[in-house]
Amino acid sequence: MDRKQLISVVLPVYNEEKNVSLVAEQLLGIAKQISNRYDMEIIFVDDGSRDNSFEELIRLCEQNSMLKALSFSRNFGHQIALTAGFDYAKGDAIICMDSDLQHPPELIPIMLKKWEEGNNIVYTIRKDNSNISFVKRYCDIFFYWLINKVSNTPINRNAADYRLISRIALDEFNKLRERDRFLRGMINWVGFKNTAIEYEVGKRIHGKSSYSMWKLVKFAANAVTSFSGAPLRTSFVAGSAIAGFAFIYGVYLVIQNLFFGAKFIPGWPSLIISVLFLGGVQLISVGILGEYIYRIFNEVKKRPLYIIDKTINVNKQ
Repeated sequence: MDRKQLISVVLPVYNEEKNVSLVAEQLLGIAKQISNRYDMEIIFVDDGSRDNSFEELIRLCEQNSMLKALSFSRNFGHQIALTAGFDYAKGDAIICMDSDLQHPPELIPIMLKKWEEGNNIVYTIRKDNSNISFVKRYCDIFFYWLINKVSNTPINRNAADYRLISRIALDEFNKLRERDRFLRGMINWVGFKNTAIEYEVGKRIHGKSSYSMWKLVKFAANAVTSFSGAPLRTSFVAGSAIAGFAFIYGVYLVIQNLFFGAKFIPGWPSLIISVLFLGGVQLISVGILGEYIYRIFNEVKKRPLYIIDKTINVNKQ
């Protein structure tokens, strides 16, 4: 008799004390629903929560060995928490999702069916949500437009970190150990046959999202610099254009002075404007260059991506 295939579900947790029991209950219900064909392990990764999330996870894990938990020594970030879950997952297929109930667990059987059809990656696309603010919605549109313009790795608009990854695809992904991680792009970069399914964003019952606008801006900047050198080339093009304009303007002033007798008052406003504009472009260019240098600095230190403080019911492969 063939063994049942194992499905690993990975969930990062940050200050979700009141939500983890609810999502665990729903996932255990899904596990029972598919138990005739699959076994399941559910791995929670506590990303340095400041509330009692890990204490709640300990209680849940003691009640059911299917539930497993890792605890970081401090907050390392959502993308790193997902990475840690991938490192510890033993499944033939791995599903990653958030623990705030906005990724509906009832989608899992559909994802498994798509996997059975031969897809190594099954990713999800959020349907437009009217609850999202006007500013965030259009920031999302601009972000996906920009990343797809400057990167050779296409990212689907409204793609979420709720996806299924086959073991063969995950083994290749786990070889990528860069520190500044944009998982949606990295998993797309790995390749393999993939497909998409749409879902309605679930309602968060307790708490609020830890992703502030500033965190989203940092996330977007990290995504662009991870998958494109276009900002560096853009600063070069902008500098070249301004230098060319300055040269042409200088020739124009010389001609005006020599052939048309134009007199210029020393320190006229256009000089100030030109200097300020050129200075601004230089600072932007240096800032872009500094961002890439910072990323190199982070990589050459070769520090571990995360540090595990405690584990419950789980051992690394």
